[in-house]
Order: sequence, then C-alpha cells, then structure tokens
Amino acid sequence: MGLLSFIKSAGEKLFGTGSAKAATEAAAADPSPEKLAEASAAAGAAIEEYIRAMDLDARGLAVGFDASTGIVSVAGVAADEATREKIVLCCGNVHGVAGVEDNMEVEASGDGSQYYTVVSGDNLSKIAREFYGNANKYMPIFEANKPMLTHPDKIYPGQMLRIPPL
Repeated sequence: MGLLSFIKSAGEKLFGTGSAKAATEAAAADPSPEKLAEASAAAGAAIEEYIRAMDLDARGLAVGFDASTGIVSVAGVAADEATREKIVLCCGNVHGVAGVEDNMEVEASGDGSQYYTVVSGDNLSKIAREFYGNANKYMPIFEANKPMLTHPDKIYPGQMLRIPPL
C-alpha cells in the first residue's frame, strides 16, 4: 500500500476516447479548476470502467484521478492480494498516470508480489531468468498479469508487471 510510481507516457490510452477525451481537451483549452475537475472525474470513470472490463472487482471500489498531478487514488476491498495488485496495475498502466495511491484492502491476505517495470529488449523469459533463475518459468508471470496480458510476447517498455513468488 502507498504510492507506486508509473511511467506517465506508457500504457493504455484510455483518455483518448469518449467523455474522458472531451473533458481532457476542454481542460487543456481552459485549465480552470472546474474543467480540471471534469477531466479528473471523466478519467477516474474511464479507469474504473477499464478495471471492470478486465473482470476485476472489489467491494466498494472507488477510483479517483487528479488531472493536475496524474495521480490515481484507488480504494475498496479485494477478495485477495492478487486481485488488489491487478487492480492497482490497471490503474497505473494507463497513459497519463504518474502514480497510484493504493488504499485497497484485502479480505484474505497472502504473499505479495514484486513489481517490475519493463524496459526495451525485455521479454517474459528474460524477466523470469532475473527473478526465478530460470527463463522457462515465464508462465507464472504471464498468468499473474492476466487479463491485462493477452499473450506472453505482448509486453511494452514502461509497463509494470506483477512478479509472483514461486
């Protein structure tokens, strides 16, 4: 829990469509407190919708976004540690997000994962070799990052991944 930093220029481009795009463009044209509040609310709603589209849920899930700082705040009660970590990563792996204030709780605690930020030239095998000492153990990393990852070869620089304990 706490603040996790993310690369603001990497990630899903959720703010480029629909009401989030309109609010962001309006705030850029007129950065008044009212327009920034509208952009923040629309971005928070877009992130929450993205979390639900990933089939992740938490009781009392609340997502907020501060357009002036690029910080997402997320709260709620997840069923387990893995779900909490995936929700936090969904919030952070969004273009325009600089950090996530994690205020999530879990019903059933477990071993926490480590986090890793992908750099150019990385693949899951290379990451598995670094964390587990065996390049062939990349599947636990892939499985730990589903549904955000749809294929083991589809990772990108700046993306943050969960590295579960073996």
